[in-house]
Amino acid sequence: MQIKHVVLVKVASGVSKTEVERAFDDLGSLVGQVSGLLDYSGGANNSPESKTQGFTHGFVMTFADAASRDAYLPHPLHVKAAQRLSTILQPGADSVLVLDWS
Repeated sequence: MQIKHVVLVKVASGVSKTEVERAFDDLGSLVGQVSGLLDYSGGANNSPESKTQGFTHGFVMTFADAASRDAYLPHPLHVKAAQRLSTILQPGADSVLVLDWS
């Protein structure tokens, strides 16, 4: 059963658009490089609902199954992309929200 992996982040003020794009491009480039990662979509929030709770950007990945998602988490390419993403985030534990479902 496919897994949707949803990540919402709070980008720190002062981070350039270029830095944000690089971080999200790194994540998107994992499609085709990480087995079982089927697709990726991400970007800046543009919801008019005013319910973001400070989250500014997000992305969704689809994995073939839970085993693919679980193998992705420690994958060296994911670790590298996650490290870049962490450099653009607001400080604090509440700058990332992750939710998965099948």
